[in-house]
Amino acid sequence: MTETFRAMVIDAVEGKPKAGLRDLTLADLPDNEVLVEISHSTLNYKDGLAISGKGRIARRMPMIGGIDLAGTVIDSRSPDWAPGDRVIVNGWGLSETEQGGYTRFQRLKPDWLIPLPSAFSPLQAMAIGTAGYTAALCVDALERWGRIAPGAGEVLVTGAAGGVGSVAISLLSRAGYSVTAATGRPETHDYLAGLGATGFVAREELAAKAGPLQKERWIGGVDTVGSTTLANALAQTVYGGAVAACGLAGGPDLPATVLPHILRSVALIGVDSVMAPRERRLAAWARLARDLDPAHLEAITRVAPMSDLPQLAEDIVAGRIRGRVVIDVTG
Repeated sequence: MTETFRAMVIDAVEGKPKAGLRDLTLADLPDNEVLVEISHSTLNYKDGLAISGKGRIARRMPMIGGIDLAGTVIDSRSPDWAPGDRVIVNGWGLSETEQGGYTRFQRLKPDWLIPLPSAFSPLQAMAIGTAGYTAALCVDALERWGRIAPGAGEVLVTGAAGGVGSVAISLLSRAGYSVTAATGRPETHDYLAGLGATGFVAREELAAKAGPLQKERWIGGVDTVGSTTLANALAQTVYGGAVAACGLAGGPDLPATVLPHILRSVALIGVDSVMAPRERRLAAWARLARDLDPAHLEAITRVAPMSDLPQLAEDIVAGRIRGRVVIDVTG
């Protein structure tokens, strides 16, 4: 085992968070029960906020960034995990209150780990990452609501060209739903159609203020944007439909009324990926293993080294990233 290894560490510089590569040793890691040798992490919107300093994600510093990781157990004080086990971790406060995955090694709590599904390599699992896992949680939530069905109408996906949106489109289309993608980038239409989108709506159309009740259109939705976009999605959802909300790229506010909920029985389902219980995590990953088209996953994925993270963080916050970026932490 190497004595030192590289990690992307967020620290306070003149009172502001600043990220940079740093050499660490095992002594720098927390005293959790399971030591994992990490091969890959990934880039999510929250990672972009943390690494760019545009969001106060790290609540204590110094903090190793990265809310996802995939790797192999090399030492364990837990009876649940043994050396050689291939594992993934999503969320659980990594890069916020707990040291994260942008590092060659990390010590983790046993409850945070789940087995790497046999359908995926570590690279593929991180191509999915929290974004794809959240998409699966959203689709599961819509189906648990029980009012949507393939062939019954259109399902809206906002922020469609992003990580959550891309995987949501693939999963929904594979399950037989008619998917409409909302995006502000017309040049992504061919890409989204390749994932299974059958219709498109301009991001500006959903971002404009409109009435609290609008023409019914969507049987359901996956929203990553929040704010006025979410308000309009709810106002356009059919009687008994639901929208699963998991993001706030457009803002944390919700300038809406109760009218869609009390006059059309529309449900707003909040989806959290960070602290989701183990059974929902396992169900989401089982859906991904079953329904995510490997060709779609390959089409949305590119790999980059940790040294590229500062620029990638700026790009994802600015909305310039299409699909998923896997971070190779071995270099």
